[in-house]
Parts: sequence; C-alpha cells; structure tokens
Amino acid sequence: MWLKPEEVLLKNALKLWLMERSNDYFVLQRRRGYGEEGGGGLTGLLVGTLDSVLDSTAKVAPFRILHQTPDSQVYWSIACGANREEITKHWDWLEQNVMKTLSVFDSNEDITNFVQGKIRGLIAEEGKHSFAKEDDPEKFREALLKFEKCFGLPEQEKLVTYYSCSYWKGRVPCQGWLYLSTNFLSFYSFLLGSEIKLVISWDAVSKLEKTSNVILTESIHVCSQGENHYFSMFLHINQTYLLMEQLANYAIKRLFDKETFDNDPILDDPLQITKRGLENRAHSEQFNAFFRLPKEETLKEVHECLLWVPFSHFNTHGKMCISENYICFASQDGNLCIVIIPLREVLAIDKTNDSSKSVIISIKGKTAFRFTEVNDFEQLVTKLRLKCGAASTQYHDTSTEVTVSSDSTGPSDNLEEKSMTCQKECSKTVNTEALMRVFHPQNLDTLNSKMLKEKMKEQSWNILFAECGRGVSMFRTKKTRDLVVRGIPETLRGELWMLFSGAVNDMATNPGYYAEVVEQSLGTCNLATEEIERDLRRSLPEHPAFQSDTGISALRRVLTAYAYRNPKIGYCQAMNILTSVLLLYAKEEEAFWLLVAVCERMLPDYFNRRIIGALVDQAVFEELIRDHLPQLTEHMTDMTFFSSVSLSWFLTLFISVLPIESAVNVVDCFFYDGIKAILQLGLAILDYNLDKLLTCKDDAEAVTALNRFFDNVTNKDSPLPSSVQQGSNMSDEKSSHVRVDITDLIRESNEKYGNIRYEDIYSMRCRNRLYVIQTLEETTKQNVLRVVSQDVKLSLHELDELYVIFKKELFLSCYWCLSCPVLKHHDPSLPYLEQYQIDCQQFRILYHFLSPWAHSANRDSLALWTFRLLDENSDCLINFKEFSSVIDVMYNGSFTEKLKLLFKLHIPPAYTDVKSQDLSKGDELSKEELLYFSQLHVSRPANENEAESVKNSPEKGKSKVDIQTYLNQWQEEIFKKEENIKNLPRMNQSQFIQFSKTLYNLFHGDPEEESLYQAIAVVTSLLLKMEEVGRKLHSPTSSAKGFSGTVCASQGPSEGTTESHLQDKDPSSLKEEPQWSFAFEQILASLLNEPALVKFFEKPVDVKAKLENAKTSQLRSRTKI
Repeated sequence: MWLKPEEVLLKNALKLWLMERSNDYFVLQRRRGYGEEGGGGLTGLLVGTLDSVLDSTAKVAPFRILHQTPDSQVYWSIACGANREEITKHWDWLEQNVMKTLSVFDSNEDITNFVQGKIRGLIAEEGKHSFAKEDDPEKFREALLKFEKCFGLPEQEKLVTYYSCSYWKGRVPCQGWLYLSTNFLSFYSFLLGSEIKLVISWDAVSKLEKTSNVILTESIHVCSQGENHYFSMFLHINQTYLLMEQLANYAIKRLFDKETFDNDPILDDPLQITKRGLENRAHSEQFNAFFRLPKEETLKEVHECLLWVPFSHFNTHGKMCISENYICFASQDGNLCIVIIPLREVLAIDKTNDSSKSVIISIKGKTAFRFTEVNDFEQLVTKLRLKCGAASTQYHDTSTEVTVSSDSTGPSDNLEEKSMTCQKECSKTVNTEALMRVFHPQNLDTLNSKMLKEKMKEQSWNILFAECGRGVSMFRTKKTRDLVVRGIPETLRGELWMLFSGAVNDMATNPGYYAEVVEQSLGTCNLATEEIERDLRRSLPEHPAFQSDTGISALRRVLTAYAYRNPKIGYCQAMNILTSVLLLYAKEEEAFWLLVAVCERMLPDYFNRRIIGALVDQAVFEELIRDHLPQLTEHMTDMTFFSSVSLSWFLTLFISVLPIESAVNVVDCFFYDGIKAILQLGLAILDYNLDKLLTCKDDAEAVTALNRFFDNVTNKDSPLPSSVQQGSNMSDEKSSHVRVDITDLIRESNEKYGNIRYEDIYSMRCRNRLYVIQTLEETTKQNVLRVVSQDVKLSLHELDELYVIFKKELFLSCYWCLSCPVLKHHDPSLPYLEQYQIDCQQFRILYHFLSPWAHSANRDSLALWTFRLLDENSDCLINFKEFSSVIDVMYNGSFTEKLKLLFKLHIPPAYTDVKSQDLSKGDELSKEELLYFSQLHVSRPANENEAESVKNSPEKGKSKVDIQTYLNQWQEEIFKKEENIKNLPRMNQSQFIQFSKTLYNLFHGDPEEESLYQAIAVVTSLLLKMEEVGRKLHSPTSSAKGFSGTVCASQGPSEGTTESHLQDKDPSSLKEEPQWSFAFEQILASLLNEPALVKFFEKPVDVKAKLENAKTSQLRSRTKI
C-alpha cells in the first residue's frame, strides 16, 4: 500500500533491509530474513524471529519502496507490501506513470515535491474507499471485553482505541496489546505462561516521544515517574503516537492546567472522547494555527485539488481545507501558495460543465478563484452554496464593500446603524489613527535616501497587490515572504499585521465589540488595572508617543479592555511593551485585535500566571539548539542558560532587547510566520555569536556578549527620525564593534533554518508541554516537602511517597466524575500548600489505607473527626501539610502525642455525634452522610467562626493576597506548636463514653486484646471513682448513684459487659443527672499506669509497608476485580 512520505534513517535501514531493484529515483527493498535460504544469517534470524511473534495486524511489511534523488542522502518511504506481487504492482505503476514525468523537472527539490504530492493524492483516493472499513464495531467490542477483563477498571473508564504492538522488557520484546483509554495507557501480554500487565496514568507521563535505535527503526518512548517504557512494531506508528499525545495532553490540561482547560468546553466530558474526535481535534488545531483562524473553527473537509494561479499562469497542486466560515488552500508542491477565503466575502460559487471538475469561487472586489480536479465537486458546490447563504446572512452587513445584491433590508440595516452609532460614540475617546502617523507624519517634500528606499518598498508591495490581490483573500507566495523579510513599509504595517495575524477576521466578525468593552471596562479597579497603571510609563518611554497623554491613554484603554475581555489572563508584564509597538503602527481598535490574536492564538498560554506557553517554546528552542548547534550544547554544560537568556526574546518578540527600529522587522516576520520566525532568529543569533560563546567561561560572560551584539544590531533602511531610533544613539566607543543589519540577520535565519516545519514545531510543543508542566509540578512538590519536613518526623523519602499518594487520590476522584468539584480547587496561583486539597470523602479513603487505627470498627467516625479537627477554617478541605501532620503523629508520635490526638478527636470542634441512617451498615457511613457531617458547624460563636475562616484563609474572598495576614498566620502556627496540654478543654460524660468505645475498638484483634480490655476497664473505673470523690468534696449532698452501674461494669473483664453498660445509659437521662467531666491530664496519668496500654500505643509502625500497600491499593480499590 502507499505510505505518507517520511524520511528514513538509512543507518538503521541498511542493517535490516536488502536492495532488490533501483533506478535514479526509486529503490525497492526486501526485509532481511524473508525469502532467504537459512534465514539470512544471524541478523536475518533475529529480524525473522521478531516479526514472527507479531500478529497479522502489527507485522512489519517485508517489502518497501523508497524515493531518492541523485546526489542526495535523503530517502523517503512511499510504499510497502506484504508480498512480492503487491510491491511489484506499485513499482510497475511508478515506472509507467511517474518516471517519464520526472525528467521535465529542473531541480531535485521539485522532483521530491512532485512525488510527495502524487503519493499523498493516491493515499487520499484510497482512503475514501477504505475509510468505512477502518473501525470494525465487532472487533472493537471484542477488544473492549478483553480490556475490561484484563484490567477491571471502572465502567466509566472509556476505551478510545487499541493497537497490537511489542513492549520491550529489557532487551526482550513482548508481543501484546496496547489499550488507550481516557485516563490510562495499558498494556497486556500473555506468552508461554508469562503475563505482563502494565497500567500508566496519563497524568504521570513526563515524556512521550518517537525514538529509533539499532534494532528497531521506530518506537514510542514513554517516561512515567522515572521509569522508561518502549513500545514498537506498530502498523501505523504516527497515528498511534498522535492519539497518545492527544490523550496525555488532555489529562495534563484537565488535572494540572485548569486555566486553558476551562476555555475548552470540548474537553469537559471524558465520556465523549473518541479516537475520531481526537484525530479531528488535532487536525483542527493544526489547521487553525497554520491559517491563523479563530480557535472556534473546526476543520470539516479536505480535498486534494489544483488552484489556478493567474499571475504565474500555472496550476498549483495542494489541499482545499473547509471549515464553518472559511475556505483555505495551501500548496504542496513547494511553490508556497496560501489562500484564505472567508465565506463572508463570497459572492457566488459555480461549477464548470467540462471534465476538469472545476469549482469557481467569486468574491468581493471582482476576484475569482478556480479550483480544478476536485473530486465530488458537484456535491461540494452544493454544500458551499448552502454555507455561503448562511454566511452572507450572518456577515452581509459587516462588510465595508458594496455587494452585488441590493436587497439587504430589515435587521441588517438596524445592525449596521447600531454598529455605526457605536463607532461614532467610541471615536470620541478611541484613536482612529496609528500613533506613528500622528507623531511622525511622512513629509514628501524632504525625501532623503531612506525615504526613497521606503517608497521603493511601498512600490514593490503595490506591484504584489496588483498581481496577488489585496486584502484577506490575497495569494500569499514566496514573493510575499521575501518582501516581509526585507521589512514591511511603515504605512502598510498595520494593515499587513492585521492580515497575516488573522486579526482582520476577528475584527470583521465583531463590529463595535471594542467600543463596548472600552465603555464597560472604563473605571474598573482591580489587581490588573493597578498593575497596568504602574507599567504605563515604562512602555517605550523614549518614544514621543508615550511621553504624551494621547499614547498613554490609548495604551491604558487597550490593556484594560483586554483584561476585561479575558480575566483569566488579565494583565501580564510584557503585554505593555508589545501593545505599545502595536499602537505605533495600527489603529487603536486594530491594536486590540492584534493583542487578542497574539495572546489567544499565536502565543497560547504565554501571558497567564505560570507563562507555560513561553516555557514550552523555550524547551522547543533548547531542542532545536541541540539539533542545529551541537557544539554549543557540548560547551554549555547547563542548558538552563538558554532558557534564562531567551525568556524575554519570546515574551516580547525581541522588542525588549533590540532597538525599536530593528525590533519592528522581527514583529513583521512573527505575524507572517508565527513562532517559527522567533525560533529561527534565536538560532541565527546564537550561530552568529557562536565563536564568542564558545570562548565564554561562565554564563555572565555569555550574557554580556549577547547584550553587546544586540546593541550593535541596526536597521539602515529605517525611516524613523534619529531622535526615536535607539540604535543610532550609541556612543563612539560602541561603534567600533561590528554592526549587524536586522534585514541581513533575518534573511540569514530564513536561509539556514527555514526548513523547520510548522508540523514539527506543533509536535515539539505538544511533547515539551508534558515535560514543562511535570517540571512545574515537581517544583511544587519539592517546595511543599521542604516546608512540611520541618514539622514532621517522617523522612523526606516517606514524605515524597505520601505526597504522591495524596495527589493520586485527588486525581482518582476526578477521573470518572463529570465537572468534578475537586478540580475547581486546584489553582496554581495559590501558595504551594494550597494548590492541592482533599475533601472528607478522599480523606476517608486515605485514612483506611494509611492509618494504623483503620482496623477499628468505627473507623469512618474516626476519619470524620480527624478531618474536622484538621479543617480549622471550615472550608471542608485540607492541604498536604495538615494531612501529613496527623499521619506523622499516628506513625511517629509518642504515647502522649497519640493520646492527645485521640482526646482531641472526641471533643469539639472535631467531635460530632454520628449515627448512620442505615442500621444494617453498623458504624459505616455513606458518602452523603460523611460529607454532611463534615460540613456541620462547630460549636463556636458565628462571628468568631467567620473571623477564624478569614484569618486562616487570607486568599479567599480577596483579589490580592495580604502578606501581613500570612505573617500573622505563621506566627500563630509557631505558638500552636507550644500548645500546653493544660489548655485542652475537659471531656464531658457522653464524649468520654465514646472515647472508651473507641479504645475498645482499637484493641479488637490485637494479640494482647484481653489484657488491654482489662487495663482500660481499670482506668475507666479509676477515673470514675476520682470524679465521684471530687464531686463529693465540692458538693457533699450530691449523689453518685447514677454512675455506680457504669463503674461496676467497667471493672468487668470483658469488652461486651462494659460496652453494654455504657450503651445502657441513655444520653438524655444522663443530661438530667449532674454531669461529670475529665481533664486530659487525668486520663493521661491513669493510662500511664497501665504498661499494656503504653506498649500498645508505642508499638512501631512499618511506614514503608503502609505506604507501599496504599500505593498498590489506590487503583485496585476502584476496580471491578
């Protein structure tokens, strides 16, 4: 069958493949071990053995065809076959249909582009016929049953897809099945009596990549919690990898990165995730990123076709991509032709009656696009006409051009009138001109050499517009890129930035939006507006535009409006620098939409609290440095140097490090090529300074060298006045250094690194996102452990294990719960300790796994009271510090500390009377009952309770964290450590009865059970006698008869007698009699007299075994097996 053209690693291929046929452009190879006598030696035997254990769906095809060009070392796989007959059929087709055509091309590059385009067309044609057969419902049902039987995960765990593959256990491949579900990657193998079962949760994956080694040309490497796993022998490894990447990123976003997840309603329901849905989502994301379309667009159809390019008199081969509101085209034959047609601009769609299968799309401005060789073109025309009918109804009134139809009446007129009114009102405050035109108008009377060059640039663009069209639907070709690299003329910058960024589409579909947002945000006061005010005069302070109220006011309005539009981002430093440059060349409303395009599409997640997007792109940059500048990587022992140096490059698009007249040229390229332009320029800068950097002895010296280089970057063609240019203000001393022109630097970056593909950057971003977020999570963990370790006796390793268990329980609660409330509690902007918190239900599960007292019959009540004790601010959540403190007491506490904990559990605020509604369950509580009791208010005055809540949670209810409040809280915690046992309140009669019951429950099943019961009976009797004597001394007339039964019962040897007597005393009858109570010192002193009790509580706990058991039981407790 035909394969999507991919580069082949020849080094590995030569060891596993033998050449059978070849010509100037193609090679037919046979895999070693096939069709050879004796199996082809040791290598052939090894390859044959590996392939023989695979089932029919995962075998490596024994024949393949590679494409090559003369004098080239690069090979592309284009076809494979299961037998000689199949591969020969493909070979003959290539010789008859393709070989003759290739001789007409002038360059090897054109030949390769043509072959790749032809093969992709064949695949698309084949795919239409085989698409329905791809997913067999019966096979999937069978795989689902196997998945459920092998792993026994809850029914809500949805299997997305499955693949046959090999899992490498050491140096031995184990053939089995890989199951990809919403929350787990699972593998099962059973060969020769040996069973392998592997379950990895997606949120634990820190690295996911395609790798190759000597034995296997390609495999998928998964790193989880420090362990490496390798899977290979996939039939479609790219499809498998794409799905794994999508599922891992879905889990990471859902559990760790709520800021971006909340903006993505598609991800809300895990049960709706399907293989087809994930693939379509990945393609839509790439489609939107490539064509700079709004994030809401979804790729609906893709058609292989030819587009007539009128100015070249040539049909270019490529793909027509159709979404809800756009028709886009991108060529695939190397001519770099891109067209974007918004349906709002379409006037008519026609088809031809000849055999060319043509679709003609006419748009406003008397322009028409002709697509030929479109399969199912008649059906496509019908669909597009329906879409355009809807689109013209929706957008008809928003266009500034006159349409052919003059029937626009009714609602559209009203909307247009409303939009115009809104614009007029807005124009009173909003600037309608770019600041550059106001502060630096071009004077045509004084034309110097720079102004003449500027006019020549404008003329070049006007010629391009005449050829390729002007506006959103212009042809974008190699010539367009060349003009952008030379620098866009000052007068066209705003228009072309809007066009290339896609902001022109946002503005056209949202008329009047900016004016409304400005009006609504006017006068708002919050943390974002305070930060904006602080940074206003730090934005290009040397430029006259921002030394006046005109520029400052415009900057304030744009930043405040954006903070109002997107409160999740609000305002982030670096946005002011970027926006100030946008305002210089674009009108105020345009600058707003450009900022939207940058923050929400072109640089996703750059400007949130954790600048995850910038960190991801820095990781991509480091990867590119390793690939393209290996000598620099070898010299720099620590790659974090590049991260620290380049952060400002990415956040401000080099505006903060380059003179303004040079930086705007970088922004030109960024709006045309996206992040690719910044990555290329970064590599070119390091390459240019390579020799200097290799001689640097430390990071400081390297930073100085780069700063000196930036100071000497100039723009010799800039028409800006010298008073504004930053590069021209350098001293004579610095002028002795070699000057570098920004145009030459950008051109060099395109020539050397222009082969970096958008698809590769997208893939690297996905891959590195996992690494970046897991690194941030590891930082959070280390900070939490550092704080907590000071207050507990658990070792750092034990704390680490405990933290993993704590966090895992939180996530397990979220796996199968729609719109899980726990997820809403994860806020990465909070202090480290508050980022992850568990509720009472999750605490109960952990208590059952970890507590040495979990065997007690009333363990649910103990878990509830412990949770209430820890939940001091009554928000029904506890953090890891609180959780670990109580576990530490149970594991490592002294006799006194453990007893004090038990005592505090049986007095308010922890203690509450617990009675299960279902008597058949005994002391077990349902989830609803548990949550109800955990929310019961403690017996404190309401105002004190409220004050306590605010005191302990300063970040709640406030937009700004009060540092002083935190300092006071820390001081109180220090005092709390010195808590005196004399300050503990006394335990009343009903609480003491429950305390005694708890002790009896704890002793049940212990080898020394009888002696412990006897000891507690003695202690109980002694305490009651002491209380009776004390009461007689204070009140001689009072009678203690009411307690004699209890005292006598307490002296009995068995648990049953004592408990029965304690239970016989009705609490209501006890209330009528004089109440007695005990102080903690009394109970402590009495228990210390009983060695059996002291020995029980001081018995060491095997912490390691407890933690290991908890880790293995967490998932198992939720499975059906």
